[in-house]
Amino acid sequence: MFFLPVFNINYLVYMLPVLILSLIIQLYVNSSYRKWSNVPSRSGLNGAQVAQRLAEHMGMYNLTLKGTPGQLTDHYDPRSNALYLSKNNAVGSSVAALAITAHEIGHAQQDQEDYFPMRIRSAMVPVVNIGTSVGWIFILLGLMLQISGIAWLGVFAFSAGALFSIATLPVELNASKRARALLTTTGIITSEEERRGVSQVLNAAALTYVAAIASSVMQLLYFVSLVSGGRRRR
Repeated sequence: MFFLPVFNINYLVYMLPVLILSLIIQLYVNSSYRKWSNVPSRSGLNGAQVAQRLAEHMGMYNLTLKGTPGQLTDHYDPRSNALYLSKNNAVGSSVAALAITAHEIGHAQQDQEDYFPMRIRSAMVPVVNIGTSVGWIFILLGLMLQISGIAWLGVFAFSAGALFSIATLPVELNASKRARALLTTTGIITSEEERRGVSQVLNAAALTYVAAIASSVMQLLYFVSLVSGGRRRR
């Protein structure tokens, strides 16, 4: 008998370690952000001012700065060439605010330079949205009808999510590398403490993408085992 993944004990076997890992990483991210949010930068610049200075430094005069609700919701939208900063980072002048702002500016720089890995990730978005939406439906349908071809088609569609997670990591790591370089070369950070804080915040953020890879890969492996098991039972 087939059960939906959420009711299948085997799903927990695959996903529980990932959930624990994700929880640990999230606690570490929050701890790092909270710690360095309480450490003011020597420059006294807030996130919005840093974004403007770095954008001017790279000649990105058309970059639009906008606010976004929530915490750690900062992001760059290449479709509108807009940088969205959460309130705490936009008005805050902490080391954490500078690190996150510079990271998003790093994405804007990637877009400006037509950075190839970023282009690949952007091109994958429509495929991923479709694959993750309909993949599990094909898997369920194939198993219920005992048609392995349909089930494996669902696995193939669902694999787009795992590939997207893997493709995202190098883009994020490169944006963090750019952030460190930009903050240093422009003189916005000058002390060893600031450099250490920026690195810790950015490294912690990068771990969230490692957790995303682990989650998507383990989900994919679960579906592979599910379809393989269904075929063996026939």
